[in-house]
Amino acid sequence: MRSVSVKGWRSAATGLGLAAAALLAACASTQPVVPNRPPVVSPSVPTAPAPVPPSSGPVGADSPAHLAGWDTEDFVAAFDAYLKTCGVARDPAGARQCARAMDLQRTSRPVTPALTRAFFETGFRVVQARTADGRDGLLTSYFAPEYSASHRQTSEFDMPVLARPLDLERGSGGVVQRRPDGSTGPYADRAAIEAAAAAGSPSAPVLAWMRAEDLFFLQIQGSGYLTFEDGTTGRAAYAADNGRPFVGIARPMEQQGLLPRNGTSGEAIRAWLAAHRGREARAITALNPRYIFFDLQPDDGGNPAGAAGVPLPARRSIAVDPASWTYGDLVWIDADAGNLNGAHASYRGLVMALDTGSAIRGPVRADFYMGRGQAAGVEAGTVRHPLRMWRLVPRP
Repeated sequence: MRSVSVKGWRSAATGLGLAAAALLAACASTQPVVPNRPPVVSPSVPTAPAPVPPSSGPVGADSPAHLAGWDTEDFVAAFDAYLKTCGVARDPAGARQCARAMDLQRTSRPVTPALTRAFFETGFRVVQARTADGRDGLLTSYFAPEYSASHRQTSEFDMPVLARPLDLERGSGGVVQRRPDGSTGPYADRAAIEAAAAAGSPSAPVLAWMRAEDLFFLQIQGSGYLTFEDGTTGRAAYAADNGRPFVGIARPMEQQGLLPRNGTSGEAIRAWLAAHRGREARAITALNPRYIFFDLQPDDGGNPAGAAGVPLPARRSIAVDPASWTYGDLVWIDADAGNLNGAHASYRGLVMALDTGSAIRGPVRADFYMGRGQAAGVEAGTVRHPLRMWRLVPRP
């Protein structure tokens, strides 16, 4: 699931989750090019496209070749991400282009920048996605975090990672708590769940113990990887949530003077929570009533799956609003002018729509999956860029 996008920073409800898309949605977060540093994708500008297996539809005014920045895209890397994930497409035209990509991979040795560029130019036409008011949308970013954890509670690892509660039910009316007498009601919010755990009566089985600030960010991301004190590892996967809305804490922290304006990156928020661990930090995190429960799974060493059910290619996949997009859509993103401290100039390139998140709403809104680990998390926390998006529609 943009599982919890970081999305920005998102709140879990996807395969990876709802990541940081929502923390920076109130916070402000493949391989698109980042100008003013070595491109995120190595640009290759072929002199002339080579032939590819035929596809109806000539290169015309609606060709992706006319997109700004197209000439500097890493088409081989984009093609590789597309090939690995295009199987989620369900429409006939998308399935035909996916089969065409497989034919190209099978018959061409090597698959060159010219071949892959021609594949996209002849196989797809572009349609720009637009907001209702015509303004730019928003790009945020999320990642798969890696955290230290403990099998037992300590003074440092004092917050429980909870499994899905037995009394939690999800139905057409949302998430409810099933009481012993058979009646139901809204499930408890974050503050109540944490208070019960602190009193020694957690609402669900305890899977592991983490630092408080790390658990909070794990819940924003929706899933992540844990390394225990004995060297064993595991993946904390999204299992359920308490049905409460996600509320970002970045803006309140700025308004209260806890962090400076444009200084509400993920790392800045984490550092503040760590420095004020205990009552002060809990008062801030309680502003977000949403609580995520997990399932502890083996660590396969790869990237987590998104809502589309396939592993997310790092820097080549996004979480989108399923009301506006379809899993498997090929998308061109163009985002620049990020305003958070430490932000890169821009993100531009081909990505796949493979995930969703509770903070990802609207036709020009995306949460960019940065990858796994600390470096990905640091960069993801600086992404809050005005966004333009184009759907690459498969030609029949």
